[in-house]
Amino acid sequence: MPELIPDLSVPAGWLPLAFMIVMGLSILAYVILDGFDLGVGLLLPMASDSEKDLMIASIGPFWDANETWLVMGVGVLLVAFPMAHGTVLTALYLPVSLMLIGLTLRGVAFDFRVKARDEHKERWNRAFFTGSFMAAFAQGFMLGELILGFEISVFATIFSAFIGLCLASGYALLGACWLIAKTSDRLQRKAIVWAKQSVLFTAVGVGAVSLATPLLSERIFDKWFTVQNLIGVWPIPLITVVLFVLLWRALRRLPVRLDQNNEYGIWMPFYSAVGLFMLAFHGLAYSLFPWLVVDELTIWDAAAAPESLMVIFVGAVIVLPMIVAYSIFVYRVFGGKATPLEYY
Repeated sequence: MPELIPDLSVPAGWLPLAFMIVMGLSILAYVILDGFDLGVGLLLPMASDSEKDLMIASIGPFWDANETWLVMGVGVLLVAFPMAHGTVLTALYLPVSLMLIGLTLRGVAFDFRVKARDEHKERWNRAFFTGSFMAAFAQGFMLGELILGFEISVFATIFSAFIGLCLASGYALLGACWLIAKTSDRLQRKAIVWAKQSVLFTAVGVGAVSLATPLLSERIFDKWFTVQNLIGVWPIPLITVVLFVLLWRALRRLPVRLDQNNEYGIWMPFYSAVGLFMLAFHGLAYSLFPWLVVDELTIWDAAAAPESLMVIFVGAVIVLPMIVAYSIFVYRVFGGKATPLEYY
């Protein structure tokens, strides 16, 4: 590992690392923030017509801004790591196309479902669900392909498809936990049930990724299972198990009957689910670093010239705080319970 990392005191050393951190955090922010509104879209078919309107309203002020983080992450990959951009997106051409189609379909359906005639509204609801599922499944499929080093085989396809379903379940968990906090009464009780139903499949997906990643590469295996690393890295899976237990306990403690109206602890499931995604991302990042393509291409091999990176770095220093500030502002302004969307 040390021989793979160059001198970090020079721009050619620290600039690729800085952009890798920015790209990683952007992707993590996207997975969590857009994850819950994709999850709301996945849960849409299980709600009544009036509940569907409120579910859409709960994500209305946020979903467009959430996708900014995906643009940021992919943009960094394009401009800072052009060699990896070509390799990764060539290998993932089909799932990336599926994801973009899904996101486009979801965006169109979001606007048209509110303005459509009553007889057409259900079609746009189905389109919103379909777009959400396509995007969620494609992202999970890409994760599976990344873990297996873009292997081309029947097993790789089946494994990636399984991870796609697991990630969709994880997004449904995030979406359900978001609805628990943002809604009330019958819809809130339904969201508690949906969250409980999503926990198991999400746990299976986290376990599958955790088991497959060390088996991908001898270097990754040594990171997790050599004696000198055990103390430093094994708190990650242990804390993950603790968070699953806390999430389940929080869901069980919440009211499930309409005559109970206790709002205490309604954000605990969402925070626990976010913690799970953050730990899973941390474990994956630890396993893959410093590789962009496992055992083939490091972040320094794939990076653009230091002179180009420095120009982009100045722009990132200016733009990134503005995106963070805007996101914080939106979530503060539209905090509290969701109210029906109105169009004039």
